[in-house]
Amino acid sequence: MHVRKKRIIRRLLIVLGAGILASIGLFAIAWAMTPIPDSTQKDATAQGSVIYYRDGKSVIARKGIDRKIVPLSKVPQPVRDAVIAAENRSFYEDGGVSLKGTARAVWSTVSGQQLQGGSTITQQLVRNYYSGLSQERSVTRKFKEIMISIKVDQSRSKDWVLEQYLNTIYFGRGANGIEAAAQAYFGKHADKLTLSEGAYLAAVIQQPSRFADPEGADLDAAKARWQAVVDAMRQMGTLDGEATFPALKSPKKPFELKGQAQYMLDQVTAELNRRGYTDEDISGGGLKVVTTFDKKLMTAAEKAVKDVLPESTPKKVRTGLAAVDPATGEVVAFYGGKPDRSDYDNAFSAKVMAGSTFKPYTLATALDNGFDLSSRVNGNSPMHVASASIPNDSDRSYGRINLVRATQNSVNTAFVDLGQKVGLDKVATTAEKAGIPEAQLQQHETAATFPLGVASVSAVQNASGFATFANEGVHMEAHVVKSVTPAGGQKNVIEPAATEVVSKQAAADTTYAMEQVVKYGTGTAARLYDRPVAGKTGTTDKSKAVWFNGFTPQLAVAVDMFRDDNKQVEIPGYGVQFGGQLPAQVWRAFMSEAMAGKPVEEFPEPSDIGYGSDWRQPVDTRQDEPQERRPSDEPTPWFTPTPEESDPTATEAPPTRDEETQGPPENDNDSESPRTDIPDDSTQNFDQDDDSNNGRARSPSG
Repeated sequence: MHVRKKRIIRRLLIVLGAGILASIGLFAIAWAMTPIPDSTQKDATAQGSVIYYRDGKSVIARKGIDRKIVPLSKVPQPVRDAVIAAENRSFYEDGGVSLKGTARAVWSTVSGQQLQGGSTITQQLVRNYYSGLSQERSVTRKFKEIMISIKVDQSRSKDWVLEQYLNTIYFGRGANGIEAAAQAYFGKHADKLTLSEGAYLAAVIQQPSRFADPEGADLDAAKARWQAVVDAMRQMGTLDGEATFPALKSPKKPFELKGQAQYMLDQVTAELNRRGYTDEDISGGGLKVVTTFDKKLMTAAEKAVKDVLPESTPKKVRTGLAAVDPATGEVVAFYGGKPDRSDYDNAFSAKVMAGSTFKPYTLATALDNGFDLSSRVNGNSPMHVASASIPNDSDRSYGRINLVRATQNSVNTAFVDLGQKVGLDKVATTAEKAGIPEAQLQQHETAATFPLGVASVSAVQNASGFATFANEGVHMEAHVVKSVTPAGGQKNVIEPAATEVVSKQAAADTTYAMEQVVKYGTGTAARLYDRPVAGKTGTTDKSKAVWFNGFTPQLAVAVDMFRDDNKQVEIPGYGVQFGGQLPAQVWRAFMSEAMAGKPVEEFPEPSDIGYGSDWRQPVDTRQDEPQERRPSDEPTPWFTPTPEESDPTATEAPPTRDEETQGPPENDNDSESPRTDIPDDSTQNFDQDDDSNNGRARSPSG
């Protein structure tokens, strides 16, 4: 019997030993097959990006997760002690796991009970930081977590683990990481947190939603939890003296974009994408993006539009404004319309016929190709080109007219003749180099009326184009981002592309001709009496689009007005609009604010081509001082390209028909009275309600 017992004991020991050896073997296999993941979870280290105005301080918008990673050295020691006291008192002594806590958690999982606590700071980090670990409650996941935690503890310092943990953990109020939490709860940086504030943030970790903004019973619970953290610190010997429950900052409302901010964010995001930054980079890369937008001028742009436009302006009438720095190409301000009206803005996205504001591109092309301001072209009316018969206002003939007078009086036939002489392909090349995309030009550039502005452009494109003349013939790429600084990376300053469009002298002479438009022609309402201004009005047939583009040496600004149903721009009590009326007044209101206090700079001298040349003696047929509203500032439009029929659910003014195939196109002109021979486009099915916003405009192209 005694021998039998010995055999049984021996067999049990053998089985136990084999089990132990098998367990060790299995553990060794599991250890070898469970490496530390080489990647982190997407949201564990993601930092939201912040978009700023050009001052680099005023915030326009925030995108992505609210987190800013900070080194452990930026977290005060009492704050670290509070987190350790609340979450893992043995942190600096354990091997990355708590055997007692882990056993309790495993038993809870196996028995089907709610998963209990017991995870160390290292285990919490592993679970929330590394990829490949799901949040499912299973023994397999828990075992894998333990393996990785032990390996992390052996391969990384405790301070590294604590730093990642403090930057990873969620604290409530939308704050991820200690820096965002310090800002959300106490309105300060993490390195300024007090012991009491740190103890509260440590208390929040356990129940972030409940303690984010506690009231009533939750406030009592929060105070009790805070006191427990303080007591634990005292027991650990990391707290001497007393601590007082801290005052919490009221929670901020979720970040909301207001006014033009959504349009700004849309353009910044689009440009960042073009420059190689993905949406993931923007949402989680912690980018500091400094834009070109001037906060003061953005306010001035909106104010100019709202102050000048009368209250009777129909809802379907849209106004766009864009201001570009000629020397840099920076879009410093714009007005895109009311953000709640549609999903496109009036300055960047919406494109309408340029009308006579396109004529300066033709003029500059000619002046860069052997013509000068005294060159004469055919200003007689009508002019027959192919099958098209192109008249001037009231069929008025100017005879052989020089280029200054042709520009000042916006003589259509003169510019058609000039385009034929210099070559429409060269005009298209100039416009494209000045920033107007080829796709918006190519369908029109073979038409005789191309120089008259039958192509559609945006306010930003037109302002950028005119900035070329102010910048001595060099076009600077229009852009809205000044610099991008990735989290922990090097600042990337945007360097826009520079393109020589025309010579300095051609630009100076083009500018001189446009000065006469503002002094004596259709743009007198845009005069700034303390400094020189060059500009051009534009009005398409039936006033479907009306423009004023102008510039000083320091700033180029375009203002356009149009309807989102492509109908005539008419304001009750103010009549049908032309470029020299409300658009010019909006331009002047904005520029008066934008140029206030700026030094007065002069334009370059035009060419001196001989004494007695009449191009240097423009005829002033206007009053010395422009009136607020004088229809004669710009004549009534009468001849623009006939639009194609298309879906009225789009935003761009419809493209024009080439006269070779569709008969005489409509044509921009600043005429004295409307003609009766305008091609009828009444077959287009647009919403007829002038004061509603139910109809949609044509989709912007490009």
